[in-house]
Amino acid sequence: MSPARPRSLSVAALAVAALLAAAAPAVQAAPTAGTAPAAPAAAPDIPLADVKAHLTQLQSIATANGGNRAHGRAGYKASVDYVKAKLDAAGYTTALQQFTSGGATGYNLIADWPGGDPGQVLMAGSHLDSVTSGAGINDNGSGSAAVLETALAVSRARLAPDKHLRFAWWGAEELGLVGSKYYVNNLAAAERSKLAGYLNFDMIGSPNPGYFVYDDDPVIEQTFKDYYAGLSIPTEIETEGDGRSDHAPFKNAGVPVGGLFSGADYTKTSAQAQKWGGTAGQAFDRCYHSSCDTTANINDTALDRNSDAIAHAVWTLSAGTTTPPAGTVFSNTADVAVPDNGAAVTSPVSVTGRTGNAPSALKVAVDIKHTYRGDLVVDLLAPDGTAYRLKNSSGSDSADNVIATYTVNASSETANGTWKLQVRDVAAQDTGYIDSWGLTF
Repeated sequence: MSPARPRSLSVAALAVAALLAAAAPAVQAAPTAGTAPAAPAAAPDIPLADVKAHLTQLQSIATANGGNRAHGRAGYKASVDYVKAKLDAAGYTTALQQFTSGGATGYNLIADWPGGDPGQVLMAGSHLDSVTSGAGINDNGSGSAAVLETALAVSRARLAPDKHLRFAWWGAEELGLVGSKYYVNNLAAAERSKLAGYLNFDMIGSPNPGYFVYDDDPVIEQTFKDYYAGLSIPTEIETEGDGRSDHAPFKNAGVPVGGLFSGADYTKTSAQAQKWGGTAGQAFDRCYHSSCDTTANINDTALDRNSDAIAHAVWTLSAGTTTPPAGTVFSNTADVAVPDNGAAVTSPVSVTGRTGNAPSALKVAVDIKHTYRGDLVVDLLAPDGTAYRLKNSSGSDSADNVIATYTVNASSETANGTWKLQVRDVAAQDTGYIDSWGLTF
């Protein structure tokens, strides 16, 4: 898990087309997944011994490479190679996504399981890098190993989920969520709109553990709570790592997120020790970001329970009708140049086959590449020409790009017709273009 105040680091703008689905027409509709079976198949038990075997390998990699698996170090690349080899052998389609941070090359590993609705993608991920001071076996070998073993369990079961399954291992999380931010920022709006949910697992084997559940998306949250209720284990809402791990870029882009956490350097209270066991007055992980975060720094019970909970969530949430977004995605991936300090330009999307009015919470996913986003004014134009302001200009916002999902109350508008994204650059010296955008009905 990242420090509480992660630094803002630059990331090179490298192409990621290999990670996306096959190129679609400029304007497309992704149909809703079919009706799911009444009850999804039960997830298998994830063998604790297999998860710990992965941790042993990660420890050995760190030991052989200066004691860590940090970004830009040989131990990180060796960790990626280990996980990739396991997934390749299990039948996954894997891709390495390269980025640059701090002058060093970093890697995200993305693995897609064949089949499932490509318009409804369920992702599960964890960061694979450690800090430079240690092997990072709880932070975050624990999440990485459990996600890996869950992916391998999918292969062993030859699972045929309704949704498409994608697993990810992120680089440079410890430097400020660099890898996951790079992935999300380089995902076209049309592809981002297909993400039905992202599940994050960062530190799930803490030696003095708690059982914390993210509360960002109610469906995902309840899925985990129901699992633990079945074990008669109380949970608490996760607050210590809120915004400090790889779910944050997805959440900021409007993707439903959730996950599990067993605690870092916060202190376990007496009330928590009473319901979970362990030692009150001590940190959940006294070796957080330290050299003692080794294979000896794992609570087997927490690791076992959380690994099984991951599998339960993947099996349950990949069933057809369990998670949002519902409806059809209409998108346009054709580039439209935005003239510097010039007239407004538009990109059209034709919506057909709908009945009645647009939703009161219409999702508008926008991907605009620009070297000074504060110059931009962005509007959604309804078929009758009514403008809905998505973004105002700001002379103090010097960051690059507008990559966001906006919610618009368009319930007074007829759904069918030509909708337009309108963009105007109101200041000089910076340029850009509409990369892609989409509407979810």
